[in-house]
Amino acid sequence: QVQLVESGGGVVQPGGSLRLSCAASGSFFSVNIMGWYRQAPGKQRELVASITSVGSTNYADSVKGRFTISRDNARNTVNLQMNSLKAEDTADYYCNAEVVRVVSVLRTFNYWGQGTQVTVSS
Repeated sequence: QVQLVESGGGVVQPGGSLRLSCAASGSFFSVNIMGWYRQAPGKQRELVASITSVGSTNYADSVKGRFTISRDNARNTVNLQMNSLKAEDTADYYCNAEVVRVVSVLRTFNYWGQGTQVTVSS
């Protein structure tokens, strides 16, 4: 099986910064896309940022210029540096990974972390 373990959430004032980290562990062949999603109370889960294994990134318009996603392929980790945080960034943040496992043949599976809470409040 594969586990995604997140860390780094917390409470921060508007304009502050937080760094989220996620590590993938378990038995797998490789990790393709890794990303961060968030879900605010009463809202649908949305993509925040994603990064491919070769470093191509994609950001939600609402976080462009403020958030930076990065990954370490050797350690199977993905980070999200969040700067200039706003109240509207308050949400539960979830790590997501598309993982390739050997199940007779190579197959792609999608996994989620347990979530970490980010609260931006004065």
